[in-house]
Amino acid sequence: MRADGDRMYRDLRAALVPGADLKETGAALSRVLAPVVAHDGLRCGVMNPASGVGVTSLAFWHGYAPDVGRALLNPHRMAAAVRELDRLARQPVPVMVADRRHRPGVSDRLLDEYGVGEELCLLLRDTRGVWGVLYLLREAGGRPFDSGDARRIAEVGPSLITALRSYVTAGPVAPSVHAPPPSVLIVAADGRIGAMTPQARPWLEAMTARQNVPDWLTESSLGALAAAAREARDPCGPYPRVCVPSVGTGWWTAIEAQPLGDDGDVAVMIQRATGTLLLPSFCDWYGITARERQIVHHLQDGSAPKQIARLLDLSVHTVNEHLRAIFRKTGTYGRNELVAAITA
Repeated sequence: MRADGDRMYRDLRAALVPGADLKETGAALSRVLAPVVAHDGLRCGVMNPASGVGVTSLAFWHGYAPDVGRALLNPHRMAAAVRELDRLARQPVPVMVADRRHRPGVSDRLLDEYGVGEELCLLLRDTRGVWGVLYLLREAGGRPFDSGDARRIAEVGPSLITALRSYVTAGPVAPSVHAPPPSVLIVAADGRIGAMTPQARPWLEAMTARQNVPDWLTESSLGALAAAAREARDPCGPYPRVCVPSVGTGWWTAIEAQPLGDDGDVAVMIQRATGTLLLPSFCDWYGITARERQIVHHLQDGSAPKQIARLLDLSVHTVNEHLRAIFRKTGTYGRNELVAAITA
């Protein structure tokens, strides 16, 4: 069984090429998973434990028509999907057939409307939390997913999580190019992008053109984030935010949405993620422990190892041991490179 898992990880890792066309990556993932569970379409959304279940920071799609994709990312549909994923996260085996969890044999009404069959859903979860969600689609008239399909796709989960983490952390930790200036765009109540600052265009191009992300997917994803901001219950609390890994762009990106008023317009702020915007996601992906994160936090404030040792009531030797572990995990060669990666 271990050999099968190792082979699956290698195949998935080969399909996930940093900087590659995301449409081609989705097709490559589909080819790897087809012998495990036959399917006609695939979508894989990437999250991380710090951000929780919600809007994804990366997504791979294959075999879905644009109208079906838009419908699946409709804000009302997304709200229901997030609630379902929250429930699924508490199940011993986080896999289900879409909309059949409570009504066996009843297909998904939205997919029926578009003449599509059903989806098999796997929540990518381990002891640290949720890393994403995988959906496999079968066209209308095809064989329904069964318990054997669910069992086999669940076995792929650990290998896919490990492959995704390798994919996100494969590139250099420090940015190789400068990010565009911070920008703002407005998402209207109907989910469409309206006005934007001049700086927003380079961000959209960086997130779409470089990796061939369809315009409908970019707009639908921003619409889903805006919808989550409208539903935020506490106006003084944190608003929805995603931290997009640097894969393909050279820097991590923070995208946050806040309602402008009662008319439904939402301001979406896009900027390079550094410091407190970056650290939770950065530490998740690189496997940095809670104690190591404390040390990274003090490093970014400019503290030297001796100062950190006093602040945390540790020996200098222990702090240096933690630093070596952090450098090994992130692939950095010292404090300067690590600090540049999270603060520059």
